[in-house]
Amino acid sequence: MLAPRAIGTLCAMPNLARAHNIEDLRRLARARLPRSVFDFFDGGAEDETTLRGNRAAFERVRLLPRVLVDVHAVDTGAELFGIRANLPMAIAPTGAIGAGRHDADLMIARAARAAGIPYSLATPATNSIEEIAEQAGGRLWFQLYLLKNREFRNRLVGRAKAAGYEALLVTVDLTTGGKRERDLRNDFAAPFVPTWRNSRDVLFKTSWLAGMATRGVPQMKNLIGMLQKPPRLTDVAASVGRELDASFSWDDLKSLRDAWPRRLVLKGIVHPADAERAAAAGCDGIVVSNHGGRQLDGAIATADALPAVARAAGSKLTVLIDGGVRRGVDLLKARALGAHGVLTGRATLFGAMAGGEAGATRAIEILAGEYQRAMMLCGVARTADITADLLAP
Repeated sequence: MLAPRAIGTLCAMPNLARAHNIEDLRRLARARLPRSVFDFFDGGAEDETTLRGNRAAFERVRLLPRVLVDVHAVDTGAELFGIRANLPMAIAPTGAIGAGRHDADLMIARAARAAGIPYSLATPATNSIEEIAEQAGGRLWFQLYLLKNREFRNRLVGRAKAAGYEALLVTVDLTTGGKRERDLRNDFAAPFVPTWRNSRDVLFKTSWLAGMATRGVPQMKNLIGMLQKPPRLTDVAASVGRELDASFSWDDLKSLRDAWPRRLVLKGIVHPADAERAAAAGCDGIVVSNHGGRQLDGAIATADALPAVARAAGSKLTVLIDGGVRRGVDLLKARALGAHGVLTGRATLFGAMAGGEAGATRAIEILAGEYQRAMMLCGVARTADITADLLAP
């Protein structure tokens, strides 16, 4: 007979096999997390019109399938920066996710390695650059925040280089923090500091509470030594925003290009002219991104911005897109619109919050299965065969 504690553990484990799509994982994550923590992951800036617009833009894209094509064995692989990945997809950087589950960064990185796709570590992650390299491995990219403290910023670049990270993703849409009103209403801060307002439902989130009680509140390990004082009770965007270098310009990018010998990618491009400048500055790629709707509310949806940006990039840059990716067919749509691949952040984040590494793995499995099915139903046998001809006018 199982002990009462073991029975409780089994009851707390979600049935991940019954999660048939990313929205199912999102619901499981919401059920496990305190409201303030879930809202931090799920929310966007101000009225969240850009957050919703990212998803709506993918949903507006309609496809023109071809038939009587041999698709009995489709090839879902794609080259990202000249190296094959098992999907045209990488994991987007997501910051402070240890607030939802200890070692969530590590869990997602391990799931990405097992799936044969790249993983991006955020500057404000709760696992360090070195921990991810040593304990997860695989194809690793590091997302760099442009911090005011240039000496500290250069140390981060050096640490990523020493740890063998393949690419540096420079986030360029963070001149200041977005106004994330869910976090303001919830008194959310990172590191998470419980208050009466943000903790009113904590006692009912027993799985989350047990983890925090056992191991304490995680810290943003890559920023240890930079933040001289703990953040006040405010939203995390404002906490990080005070440390950002709003003066960083195209002229400053040259020194970063000189300091980083591997793939350099600008994340946060939505204007075609900025794609052209990125190529001229010696960048290897760009991410068409509006920070998942968490910065400028009213910004163009990324799937709407993608075709013009991809045309401007031409063959000079690897073009990726993030924001609103919730279905495997979105990978196909992104390729048809001109991207080489997508980044997804919230999909695997919801998976990890719901079920740890197994949940992150389940999220990737869902997207991979849907993508393979979409390819077969559109009559394309290889990722390389996806072109704009599949798009309905």
